[in-house]
Amino acid sequence: MNVSDPAELVRRGYDDLSQRYRGDDDAPAEYAPWLDDLQRRLPARASVLDLGCGCGIPVAKAVAGHGHQVTGVDLSAVQIDRARRLVPQATFVQADATRVEFPGDSFDAVVCLYALIHMPLEAQPRLLQRIAGWLRPGGILLATTGAQEWTGTQNRWLGGTVPMWWSHADAATYREWIIQAGLHIESERFVPEGDSGHQLFWARRPLH
Repeated sequence: MNVSDPAELVRRGYDDLSQRYRGDDDAPAEYAPWLDDLQRRLPARASVLDLGCGCGIPVAKAVAGHGHQVTGVDLSAVQIDRARRLVPQATFVQADATRVEFPGDSFDAVVCLYALIHMPLEAQPRLLQRIAGWLRPGGILLATTGAQEWTGTQNRWLGGTVPMWWSHADAATYREWIIQAGLHIESERFVPEGDSGHQLFWARRPLH
């Protein structure tokens, strides 16, 4: 398939599949230990960016529920509308994560789960650099990336009516990009999914 505007494919896909991808009351089990670990690492009343926030479930809801200030960003208008309803105490912005702007040193943490892999590969290193700049000194990045290199589309993903698109490098490349962005990788591990999977990174902006 000739993909002339991958962001539009992703936006349309999640507009179509929002409820099927994540129900209002869903609590995906794999997220729970990650969010518990994030809560232990955050200062009180932290400022957290949920990049690729979807409908706000589970990340924005869990983080805001602990009294933190959450900003969510997503391409999909349907996802953002749901997020504003499901997590009214957070702030949500419909925007392309590769183009959205925030002041430097704005956030104690940036969470980007299963979102980076929907962005053009050539834009991802620059986005990681911008994320590093948005973090305050000592701030945390929690992100899932590709584990193997792949770019492609899938028709009728999750039974939807429009194609979905992904693009990701392998784990070693993401490791290099995160380090080049100026972040220190604290840990990483493979998260299996079906016959493939993703890489989960915890990284931190140095204090100095």
